[in-house]
Amino acid sequence: MDFLAQASAKPSVFWTTMIPFMIMAVVIYVFILRPQKVKEAAREEMLDCIKKKDKVVTNGGLHGVVLSVKETELMLLIDSSKDIRVKVERDSIASILGKEEV
Repeated sequence: MDFLAQASAKPSVFWTTMIPFMIMAVVIYVFILRPQKVKEAAREEMLDCIKKKDKVVTNGGLHGVVLSVKETELMLLIDSSKDIRVKVERDSIASILGKEEV
């Protein structure tokens, strides 16, 4: 009889110790992983929307106007008076500021 009583007590101890870990996993997902996925999806959408004549800022702080868009790289016009052009990776774009006439 004692064996049956001990066997029935073990699952409740197991669930009692597992509940805090389950709660921590849910909290980590809700407050860390999910917002990070949403932020990354928004960034990918921003990078996909880059087109000619958009004014952009790179992660290095360069401001320029997009002259051409290729699959993985962009050609930026940094200074129109001196015709300074820079080729950058698409992933190095930090933000899109707006449109500007070239």
